[in-house]
Amino acid sequence: MNKFNINGFEVGNNLSPYIIAEIGVNHEGSMDTAKRLILEAKQGGAHAAKFQSYKAGKIASKNSPAYWDQSKEPTDSQFKLFQKYDSFGEDEYKELADYCNSIGIDFMSTPFDLEAVDFLDNLMPAFKIASADITNVPLIRKCASKGKPLILSTGAATLPEIEFSLQIAKEAGAKEISILHCVLNYPTPDENAQLGMINVLKRTFPEVIVGYSDHVCPDETISALEVASMLGATILEKHFTHDKSLPGNDHYHAMNKDDLANFVKKCDRYKLLTSGDNKDISKERAARKHARRSIVAARKIISGEIITEDMVIAKRPAHGISPIHWDTIVGSKAMIDIDEDELLQWNNIDIE
Repeated sequence: MNKFNINGFEVGNNLSPYIIAEIGVNHEGSMDTAKRLILEAKQGGAHAAKFQSYKAGKIASKNSPAYWDQSKEPTDSQFKLFQKYDSFGEDEYKELADYCNSIGIDFMSTPFDLEAVDFLDNLMPAFKIASADITNVPLIRKCASKGKPLILSTGAATLPEIEFSLQIAKEAGAKEISILHCVLNYPTPDENAQLGMINVLKRTFPEVIVGYSDHVCPDETISALEVASMLGATILEKHFTHDKSLPGNDHYHAMNKDDLANFVKKCDRYKLLTSGDNKDISKERAARKHARRSIVAARKIISGEIITEDMVIAKRPAHGISPIHWDTIVGSKAMIDIDEDELLQWNNIDIE
């Protein structure tokens, strides 16, 4: 199993996934709101609180069209939307990283330009590249060159594009890589979540860790994340908000603190799915000893008699000769008298 560490957390176990609360720009330029979201992400059970570091002029042209549900977010261009929430800079992210450290949650922020990669490098334990940048060669190279775990979302990407981005990342020095299955529908309808792609990615790219970045509207226990975890996703990312009723593109399909806490609680039940490759039967010793059967005399057997099938029966408990040896016992000789309903023991049987 592929594994690596993010700030001391061992990533690679789908029954204990690394959970990223994608705050993005749901702070809407308010430092107080940003810190509230970090705190609520921590309270809900996330391992990382993640933001997005961009400036509108570096991420989108002024003619970039909207691709989201405009009944929820009416802004008609990407440039205009990014311009609304790009007020945070290096100083603000440093303050947020310090706050994360003070309450014990990892700080992360997705860089959308090369300058952001440099100032974020000292603030966070891993780099995350957004789906839209899986073909952005200079950005992938820059992030990979920092020598930290690299997480790549794969929304709208073909398998050859994913393979190409991995090659670029590895050539640039990335050694610990995760790819996240993702669908770039905001929100993603249940029927288009395509969670089976998690297994496709695991088979196609066995050398990397596979996770899931979710845009499905959450139910009580965030079933999309549950299914992803059961399918083997070891990093889980989902948009995070303090109020799902707020207007905007990333609130209505986000999880809140209660959603996350319910999911984390449900995760504890995933211990039911522990691998059976090398089953531990130590907890079943009592059942093996008392619920299994022994070969028992169906009637009194006289010393010297040859035991036939009608003389014996298999009954609980397993304190005598196991019926796995049935064919050995049938045809053997009784060395002593064996009372009816008595368990047969090896020292009173002569096997010729």
